[in-house]
Amino acid sequence: MSTRLDKTNDAHGGEGTGGGGGSNKAPAGPADAGPVAKDAVTVVDPRLLVRQEGFKGYLNEFVRKMRSGDLGAVPVIVGIAVIWAVFQWKDSAFLSPKNLSDLSILIGGTGMISVGIVFVLLLGEIDLSVGSVSGLAAATLAVLNVREGVPEGVAVIAALAVGAALGAVHGFFFARIGVPAFVVTLAGLLAWNGLMLQVLGTTGTLGIDDDSFVRMLTDHYFSQLIAAYGAATVAVAGFFLAQFLDSRRRKAVGIPSRPLSEILVRTAVLAVIVYAVAWRLNEYMGLPLALVIFVAVLVTLDFVVRRTPYGRKVIALGGSVEAARRAGINVVAVRISVFAISGLMAAFGGLMIASRIGSASQQAGTGNLLMEAIAAAVIGGTSLFGGRGSVWSAMLGMLVIGSISSGMNLLGVANSVQYMITGAVLLAAVVIDSVSRRTQRSAGRG
Repeated sequence: MSTRLDKTNDAHGGEGTGGGGGSNKAPAGPADAGPVAKDAVTVVDPRLLVRQEGFKGYLNEFVRKMRSGDLGAVPVIVGIAVIWAVFQWKDSAFLSPKNLSDLSILIGGTGMISVGIVFVLLLGEIDLSVGSVSGLAAATLAVLNVREGVPEGVAVIAALAVGAALGAVHGFFFARIGVPAFVVTLAGLLAWNGLMLQVLGTTGTLGIDDDSFVRMLTDHYFSQLIAAYGAATVAVAGFFLAQFLDSRRRKAVGIPSRPLSEILVRTAVLAVIVYAVAWRLNEYMGLPLALVIFVAVLVTLDFVVRRTPYGRKVIALGGSVEAARRAGINVVAVRISVFAISGLMAAFGGLMIASRIGSASQQAGTGNLLMEAIAAAVIGGTSLFGGRGSVWSAMLGMLVIGSISSGMNLLGVANSVQYMITGAVLLAAVVIDSVSRRTQRSAGRG
């Protein structure tokens, strides 16, 4: 027995076996990796240390992230708080139930288009055609339903299909032919705007029936108090359940997970926000259908991006095309599908905008719509460099842009000043993104 122990100890020491007698060598262990330094410490996942230290640990982790450039949504949330505080101070009507309800409807159409832009930006590309695609989709709906008498449901499906098909065309020329996305979508901006004018013809504007389903998208309110509070309850319960199940799944496989106390705190914060929104909306006309649709789309696409293999492929492509290709990802197919999603969401947004203004016209999709859609995604935190972002950035960015527009309209500020301020906010968002990436690279996290 003593001889066997001596041989085992020699094997772990790395010097006693003399290289002979392979049968006497113990299985490789951690000591075989080399001598351990006297002052060496065991590596522990920092997330475990954060949770063990309680509030102090979370505060230190927050400071570390800020210093390393991992800002997340902090800048835009702080920006929204400042904007709301300033406009409320200048005009008490800014946070009134009516104005907040109008704001929730205003951001829906452009926000839908911005969600599609987020997908394209995750690839590190750009889509300049979304404004024209949205206008053409609205024109398709109006011509088919109003002028040709096609059933509204069929006309809506056709309009959405047109948007997805045009996006897929852009993706094909970009992914398969090799035309830069900037060029092919710029060509689409011009071509589809011309096709929209051709489709509408000499009439120029086609009104949408007030009692139609499309008009209901932005005109309908759930006036019952239980509707807004019920939606808030569903949101809070769904968030808690998703967080709890994710934590249990992580714990089951032995990786760091959020403790129940943290999940409860996060759920409580969300509950305060959503119940406050529900209360404020009920003070006016109730829960707008447009807001319900917008949030439902955000939740669905957020799940696609963060929880599905397809979403991980999109993120991977934005990080490194060559690495994604070596990992077996069909780069061409993913790129085409992303532009198809962008076209589909542009069409959806076009229908929402047509619903709000009550018509499809030759001015649809023009003006500053394209710039606002792109600006919203970037201001909300999606990187122009690809590989980093969230569909929720579309909502956050639209809240910034919509709040600036709404507040300045209340104060009677000229549109020219609004454009300049929105442009300055967009530049600030891009500067923050650039500095953040550079800081993360310096910290070894980029």
